[in-house]
Amino acid sequence: MDGSDNVVELTQKEIRAELALLRQEHRDLDHAIEALHTASPQPDYLQLQRLKRKKLSLKDRILALEDRLLPDIIA
Repeated sequence: MDGSDNVVELTQKEIRAELALLRQEHRDLDHAIEALHTASPQPDYLQLQRLKRKKLSLKDRILALEDRLLPDIIA
């Protein structure tokens, strides 16, 4: 094992750590959206839209990082 393998492994560890943070933030947004929905009969729809947009953006980042972890397999 040469030094380049350590660099690749460190990168994968960093990606996994970033994924964990993004997933937690995604769950937190999910809870915030649910709380906003149930907080009042007339929820702040602009705030809901912003939270949902941010949640979607996080999901896109999560999927991109997951793709970097999976090796490219050509069937």
